Amino acid sequence: MAEPTRTSTPASSRPSTKSGLGRALVAIYAVFALSATARSGFQLVTDAAAAPVAYGLSAVAALVYVAATLGLAEVGPAPRRLAWAAVGFELVGVLAVGTLTVLEPELFTEPTVWSTYGEGYGYLPLLLPFLGVAWLVRTRPAVRGA
Repeated sequence: MAEPTRTSTPASSRPSTKSGLGRALVAIYAVFALSATARSGFQLVTDAAAAPVAYGLSAVAALVYVAATLGLAEVGPAPRRLAWAAVGFELVGVLAVGTLTVLEPELFTEPTVWSTYGEGYGYLPLLLPFLGVAWLVRTRPAVRGA
């Protein structure tokens, strides 16, 4: 008996990031990528010594948002793997940093994008990886049986 194989669902029947909710998700990730990159870049260039952990984590978050944007915006197996890796890392990051900032706030002298689960950004950094995972699950290639 042959193992099930993944096949591509016709593009016309699969949700796309070219319009609708997919485009909105990519746009939100792009805004976070741009804003986190600008913020962390400015902070690291002007005063890295003030809060190296917080500013470094913001830079990591920026790279994750860039990777997620690129992975979600493109079609194909390689971009999907990139999107899964970025969104998964983002989910772990926001949960870990959020928890640390609640339990050990003295570790972070300045807030990061993921501090207190993204409180400074209306908790969108906490919601975003769940939306990313939902989108990736919703748009996964179909499985063809034996």
